[in-house]
Amino acid sequence: MGVELVDVEPGDPRLETDLLPVLVQLRPHLDAAAYAAVYERGHPQGLRFLAAYDGGRCVGVAGWRLLHSTHTLTKLHVDDLVTAEDARSGGVGHALLAELAERARAAGCAVLDLDSGVHRHDAHRFYFRERMHISSHHFTLPL
Repeated sequence: MGVELVDVEPGDPRLETDLLPVLVQLRPHLDAAAYAAVYERGHPQGLRFLAAYDGGRCVGVAGWRLLHSTHTLTKLHVDDLVTAEDARSGGVGHALLAELAERARAAGCAVLDLDSGVHRHDAHRFYFRERMHISSHHFTLPL
């Protein structure tokens, strides 16, 4: 797969025109206003978006950030990793994940991690193929 990977900054019109239609396949609760607001608030905290383009069409999106904690020291956390439904199994997710792993290594990260909903079995098979493993349980408390 020969996708072009592009960093997309806050305020870039491609966030709404290109990335959002792909991202809502994973995050259906997002609309343009919520997405813009999250990125505006999240960017100063390190949130970034990487897009995969194939022939000028956005076919994948990764939201990610560097985090520092006592557990892993420095890690690259993937908030979102989604490939357009009609482009799945074509190497897009692999290309995004490989680029993020390279960025993590360059930043001195000890680990790259992500959370995946327990119902996302196809995604889990992909992560296992990418040599990821389940290292912990993630607990939430709805407020």
